[in-house]
Amino acid sequence: MRDLNVMPGHETPREHSLAIQVEHLNAWYDRTQALHDINLEIAPLSVTALIGPSGCGKSTFVRCLNRLHEEIYGAHVQGKVLVDGVNIYAAGIIPMYVRRHIGMVFQQPNVLPTRSIFDNVAMGIRLNGLASGKELNDLVERSLHQAAIWDEVKDRLNASAAGLSGGQQQRLCIARALAIEPQILLMDEPASALDPIATLQIEELMTTLKRNYTIVVVTHNMQQAGRVADRTVFFLSGRIIEEGETSQIFSRPEKRETEDYVTGRFG
Repeated sequence: MRDLNVMPGHETPREHSLAIQVEHLNAWYDRTQALHDINLEIAPLSVTALIGPSGCGKSTFVRCLNRLHEEIYGAHVQGKVLVDGVNIYAAGIIPMYVRRHIGMVFQQPNVLPTRSIFDNVAMGIRLNGLASGKELNDLVERSLHQAAIWDEVKDRLNASAAGLSGGQQQRLCIARALAIEPQILLMDEPASALDPIATLQIEELMTTLKRNYTIVVVTHNMQQAGRVADRTVFFLSGRIIEEGETSQIFSRPEKRETEDYVTGRFG
């Protein structure tokens, strides 16, 4: 991962075959442990779905992947998260730089309603000093194209983002995340608040984006995981019960808990 380590003399890691490698990750909210010894490998340019009942640790885990978890008062993490071979929790790693390379899309679209559509996308570019002038305009346009919303907003870029539908707002948030050119995109139930048509648009977008980005998505929707994910990880009580190819997890799970969950016996 580029530019993450600010310590002088640190060697750049060699080309790594994994986008993310998690080793013995544990997470707490104050004294309550939310994640227990998580070990997981995520391949580049793929979609990995995290499934499991409410409160099982999915969202906590995904927030640990870009160091958002520690922003919660009293929360802390132990273990390693290696991105391209660099441990993002190592001394000298600045969380802001981690989030520059690992974007995040939340359950509820978090547009800035008092800002224009253009400014919503340009915000991260400006804050990170990535571009200005024509280069800024080009990067905003490219990001809106990538998020499959350009044709819907190109004639009203100066209008308030609050005037967009829920599905459009979520795709605008995806464009904003893509604008800072991350390597990895985390999505925490990005379609759970959307109607079926908008949900399908987000799913189609994930399938397209994995050509250039590694995607980790939290979902309660089993059908959605089946449609978009290359691999699926089943969480229960803060632990990984089973992970593997999505087709195998849903048709031939190895663990009884997994079978009970994917067949609807609980959850």
